[in-house]
Amino acid sequence: MDTETNSTEGDPRTYFAAERTLLAWIRTALAMMGLGFVVARFGLFLREIASVRDLPPQPLKASLWFGTALVLLGVAVSIGASLKHWTTVRRLQRGQPIVMRPASLAFIVALLMALLGAGIAVYLVFGLSESP
Repeated sequence: MDTETNSTEGDPRTYFAAERTLLAWIRTALAMMGLGFVVARFGLFLREIASVRDLPPQPLKASLWFGTALVLLGVAVSIGASLKHWTTVRRLQRGQPIVMRPASLAFIVALLMALLGAGIAVYLVFGLSESP
């Protein structure tokens, strides 16, 4: 092996950077799960407001589904980040280059979050339009 590969392979800053990336993904996954819990319980909050205002209760199952989807997406992000970290560290230990793909975990998560956000926006606009 050449000396450049050996110096990068043993450089602890590279491993620390990989670990910081993993920790950032874990924070993202935890935030998604927390937001999912809040969204899932948002339906209960709206039901309580309706009962205080003497409005008929509306079926608010969409918030449960959107919230559950966010929690499951957070779990998937956590698992995906762990697997990505594991493969990155293994590649670094072997002295192989780190492969960057156009459809990365960040791109997929950003796309799914945009779709879920759009779904929640549609639900809020059209599903709750019967307020006084």
